[in-house]
Amino acid sequence: MRERSTSGTATDDGAGGGAGGANAPEAGRGMLRILGRPSGLLRWTSLRLRLVVVFALVALTAAVSASGIAYWLNRNTVLDRTQNAVLNDFRKSLEDSTRSLPLHPRCAELQDAARQMAGGPQNYAVLLIGVDREGKDCAATTSKDLLTLKNVPVPLRTAVNEVRPVDESNRYSHHLYWQRKQVEDTPYLVAGAKVIGGGPTGYMMKSLATERQDLNSLAWSLGIATALALVGSALLAQAAATTVLRPVQRLGHAARQLGEGRLDTRLRVTGTDELADLSRTFNRTAERLEHRVEELSGREAASRRFVADMSHELRTPLTAITAVSEVLEEEADSLDPMIAPAVQLVVSETRRLNDLVENLMEVTRFDAGTARLVLDDVDVADQVTACIDARAWLDAVELDADRGIVARLDPRRLDVILANLIGNALKHGGSPVRVSVCMEGMAGDGEGGRTGSTALSAGGGTGGAVEADAAADAGDGGPERSGQAPDEGRPGGGKLVIRVRDHGPGIPEEVLPHVFDRFYKASASRPRSEGSGLGLSIALENAHIHGGEITAANLPEGGAVFTLWLPMDAAPLADDDRRNGDTGDEGTEGGR
Repeated sequence: MRERSTSGTATDDGAGGGAGGANAPEAGRGMLRILGRPSGLLRWTSLRLRLVVVFALVALTAAVSASGIAYWLNRNTVLDRTQNAVLNDFRKSLEDSTRSLPLHPRCAELQDAARQMAGGPQNYAVLLIGVDREGKDCAATTSKDLLTLKNVPVPLRTAVNEVRPVDESNRYSHHLYWQRKQVEDTPYLVAGAKVIGGGPTGYMMKSLATERQDLNSLAWSLGIATALALVGSALLAQAAATTVLRPVQRLGHAARQLGEGRLDTRLRVTGTDELADLSRTFNRTAERLEHRVEELSGREAASRRFVADMSHELRTPLTAITAVSEVLEEEADSLDPMIAPAVQLVVSETRRLNDLVENLMEVTRFDAGTARLVLDDVDVADQVTACIDARAWLDAVELDADRGIVARLDPRRLDVILANLIGNALKHGGSPVRVSVCMEGMAGDGEGGRTGSTALSAGGGTGGAVEADAAADAGDGGPERSGQAPDEGRPGGGKLVIRVRDHGPGIPEEVLPHVFDRFYKASASRPRSEGSGLGLSIALENAHIHGGEITAANLPEGGAVFTLWLPMDAAPLADDDRRNGDTGDEGTEGGR
């Protein structure tokens, strides 16, 4: 008898109970859940976490693959060893037990032979089937509940009863066949063979529960080993990530310091790897940037000094020219009519040049940070009326202001702001120009906004160049505070709001963001105008040093509106300036 498995019908149900790495993915997912918690060690968006995840996935793949291969090899080894031992014992027992039986044994003789075969060391159930002397079939089994002819798979019975031709390649007509099957969740090995030369057919059934338990224990062991490998790889990845990311974190911190203006920031370079090269590159870049910024700062400071010195030096000849032009203007009626237009041109251009020099000097004070506030209690309605009256605008301006609104401000700087805003509205807007004054107690009332302008509507129009310089000269004042909120430095939280509205075509949308820029003119085709392009810029700077703000916008019903916010009391700002050691500029420029 030769061993053969039934071709195409063998089932291998369960000696192993499941894949060895079945628990490893669960352990990996649990690890990722722990790492992904907000209170965990890592953040999902961090490079450190990505490194750990990559390390863990590689380790998990390798561990699962190795565990699966080890389990499969051990499973085949255990099952083959048990199977070969059982089949060899069954074949020998069948030969020994049936050798003494007659060709047609009685049922009792078959039963005794079956008991003898089942009593061997392998402990399997036996079924013997034969034909007695009367020609009746006789089946003898050692376990009627487990092994009967009905319980033997049909493909196995067919293979056992098949008679094969005997030739050089096949010396026996019958062979030993086996098959694995599952009975009530217990794996069994079923084998059968027919005694050659006449005799009974024998079947045996061996439980593989012990082997399955051993293989399950092996699977658990491999799963635990995989989980430990995953944890170990995560710890190694954490250590590697720390080594790699520490220089990157230092580089990020240095870059932030560089962005905050600390141009002397440098990195300590150690080693010769790629990160060291990156640090050296950063240091070279920072050094070049520092040199470039120093160079540009020097040029800017030189430009400011040049403008300041030039403006200061021009005042002396301008004073003489202005005196001469005033004399010529007084004698204009007695001059030759052919000369009178030239005299008027000289007078107007002299005044314009004088205003430009005064504006440039005021701008240099703001840029140098030497302006400071000279505060006084100001009745706002009286201040607005005086500003309008001094410039003969009473017929063109409507005032909506209640008397009794008193604020502690710098009156000369407030006059400069009002003169520029009202003069700009008269020059480039449409009459009538309306000025309204009110107090607002909560921050954010009215049209708030950033430095510059914000459109309230799509209205615009084709208004001309937006620059006004009326009475742009200012007294001495406090340090420049660009971009301050309107409420800064206001003790009571209240604020003064002055709106200057015209009824013109409005400000073009593309001009709105630039109305407070220096020397900006809306129409490039008209680069020459009566103003210098510094009026609104100076007005904004004067609002800033009060802790206020100015915004420009277009109204839905047409026209433009400039809104000025000022604190009701700017004294805290002036006190801060004194504590910070700021010095004024009175007398240094021949203040007016």
